[in-house]
Amino acid sequence: MRIKCKKSSLTAGINIVSKAVSTKTTMPILECILLKAEGGVLRLTANNLELGIETVVEATILEEGQVALEAKLFSDIIRKLPDSEIDLENSSDIRVEIKCEKSKFTIPCRSGDEFSLLPDIEKEKSIQISQFALRDIIRQTIFSISDNENTKMMTGESFEVVDNQLIVISLDGHRISRRKIDLKGDNPEVKVVVPGKTLQELSKIITGDTEDMVDIFFSDRHMLFEFEDTRVVSRLIEGEYFKIASMMTMGHNVAVKANKRDLMGCIDRASLLIQETDKKPIIVSVKNDNNLYVRLDTNMGSMKEEMEIQKEGEEIIIGFNPKFLMDALRVIDDDEVSIYMTDSKNPCMIKDENESYVYIILPISINTNAYA
Repeated sequence: MRIKCKKSSLTAGINIVSKAVSTKTTMPILECILLKAEGGVLRLTANNLELGIETVVEATILEEGQVALEAKLFSDIIRKLPDSEIDLENSSDIRVEIKCEKSKFTIPCRSGDEFSLLPDIEKEKSIQISQFALRDIIRQTIFSISDNENTKMMTGESFEVVDNQLIVISLDGHRISRRKIDLKGDNPEVKVVVPGKTLQELSKIITGDTEDMVDIFFSDRHMLFEFEDTRVVSRLIEGEYFKIASMMTMGHNVAVKANKRDLMGCIDRASLLIQETDKKPIIVSVKNDNNLYVRLDTNMGSMKEEMEIQKEGEEIIIGFNPKFLMDALRVIDDDEVSIYMTDSKNPCMIKDENESYVYIILPISINTNAYA
């Protein structure tokens, strides 16, 4: 195999597929990137057997062939070469030469035949959304997945297509995030659980442009994302996702409408007094004077602040983990947020009028009499 290509093109391709390179494995081939020159194009592929990514790089193909290169070494070399044309050739089955201007590297390689290719995905069930919408959905839900592999289902997100809507749900046992978006055309009904790691890496690759589309294909065990010159294939998490429908319809005794920026600033200031070892909640009090009061007492000190709100219903005193509130508020694009609460022991709900987004947060148990 011999190819010539611009450093910028090759670097961009390596950056895309490197997200599927395995970093902890007993199989050295999974630490490699496959370069395949065939049919006038150069394809780069990485596959850790859970996530696989393939992309096309613009190149001049002088001799067809394929070779697998250790990803980190290959990436580091290409990144530090001059910004010029790169000439890459494997002159033998065990060595590859990389030339750029006056630089020349000779590095070991593996046979491309050892590489695990991406699985073929049936394209019977599919939807199409913009890259902007997909990246937005991931951004607004990914923070509430769990990183505990013992609760495998919580490490993924539920993707459900029903009534021509895509509904994405994540939860970690303390909070729930749900985003809903309308789809164009007639779409098949689907329900799968996608690993959070896949979605995190995918969000780094897609451009977020409203004009560029992503085709998403569903099979029994895999999910395929196709956009531009890139394919991302992910294994699905097998099993049935948690049933949360009853929580989405729970009632409330108090409704608060607040300026999002002011509320975030208030919580952020309170968080200055929280150390990593602290498990102190912030205390939120909603009074009949149409003010919301935030209070925090820690070993470092105490803080009190109030802000104007619009309120309907009863008074309430409730405790929260401030991080959970901030995570939800950060990803909401509205200027005002509506918060619905029942009492100090039941979850609060943050949602918009159309319920295109819903965030449910469990409170922290407190002695409300101490803060009355």
